[in-house]
Amino acid sequence: MKKHIPNIITCCNLICGCIATGAALPANYFWAIIFILLGAIFDFFDGLVARALGVSSPVGKELDSLADVVTFGVAPSAMLFSLFQEVQYPEFMLPLRNIMPYTAFIMAAFSALRLAKFNLDTRQSTSFIGLPTPANALFWGSLILGQHAFLVSGRFNAFFLFLFMLLFCFLLVAELPLFALKFKNLSWKDNNVKYIFLLGCIPCFMLVESSFAAIILWYVALSIIAPTISSSKDYD
Repeated sequence: MKKHIPNIITCCNLICGCIATGAALPANYFWAIIFILLGAIFDFFDGLVARALGVSSPVGKELDSLADVVTFGVAPSAMLFSLFQEVQYPEFMLPLRNIMPYTAFIMAAFSALRLAKFNLDTRQSTSFIGLPTPANALFWGSLILGQHAFLVSGRFNAFFLFLFMLLFCFLLVAELPLFALKFKNLSWKDNNVKYIFLLGCIPCFMLVESSFAAIILWYVALSIIAPTISSSKDYD
C-alpha cells in the first residue's frame, strides 16, 4: 500500500485540474483558481512523500507530468477560453470572434512541451530554465480573477490578450534561466538577488486582487536582470 500513496496524491492533483477545468469553462474563475491552488499543493507533496517513503518510480514521474498538464496547462487555458468569450474585440477581429477562444489551448500545448523538456533537462535539478507551469497557471488565474473588470473593459481587448498569451507561451519554453530560490546561507553577498526578490514581494502582496500575478512578473523580470547584479551562483 505504501508504494501507492504518492500516486494517490498525484491523482488528487489530476482530479483538482479536472475540476478547475470544469469550473473555468462556464467562467467560474474563483473555483477554478481554488482548485489550481489545491492541485499545486498536491503537486508539491507527491514528490516529497515519494522521497520520504523511498518509493519513487518511473510510473510516478509519468503520472506527475500527466497531472501537471491538466492542472497547470489545460485548466488555465480553459480560463483563457472563457475570458476570450468575454473580452472586447476590435473591429478587425470581429470575424474571428467565434474562433479566438479556441486559441487559448495553444498554451496547454506549450505547457506540455515545457513539462517534457523539464523531464529530460538535467540542468534544472536546482533551478529552472523557462517559466514553470505552476507559476504560469497561478499567474493567469490570479490575473483573470483579480483584474477581470479591466480585462473585459474597453481599455483592453482580444488582440492584446492574444499577444500576452503568446508571450507566456514563449516564456514557458524559452532558454531563460530563473534564479534558484533556495538559500545555502544567509549572507547578503551570496543571496543578494533573492533578498531583492523578497523585498519586492512586499508591495506585490499589497496588490491583493492579483498578488500572484504581480509576484510572478517580478520574478521573471528580476531573473532577466539578475546576472548584472548578482555576485553569487544563483543559477547553480
